[in-house]
Amino acid sequence: MIPETLDALVARFAEFDAAVEVGIGRRPVVADALAETGTDVVATDRRVRSVPDAVRFVVDDVTDPDPSVYADADLVYALNLPPELHRQTLAAAREADAAFMFTTLGTDQPLVPTERETLPAETLFVARG
Repeated sequence: MIPETLDALVARFAEFDAAVEVGIGRRPVVADALAETGTDVVATDRRVRSVPDAVRFVVDDVTDPDPSVYADADLVYALNLPPELHRQTLAAAREADAAFMFTTLGTDQPLVPTERETLPAETLFVARG
């Protein structure tokens, strides 16, 4: 991830007090930088993943989410979220009354209603409503 994109994502996400990153995989750089701003960050994945000390990790599958993982979040976000997970992740965010923002794999279009925000080298999709 280019530094300008990282900075823009972190600045946008830092508007929230508590965030959950869905599907962190092996890319903890955004979660780590976001935690450094003072945002409480929980990262999830279907498998155990290594995350920085400032980020709490929870095994969770967004296709069958544990609502307690998302309950305290103001923001649920995902990076490179595949289309087949857009609706499920939106549902988890909505249940927690949290905002939902995500990026895709470039050519994938969102399958939920969104507004687009142009960032350096990236489009951030912000779920409507």
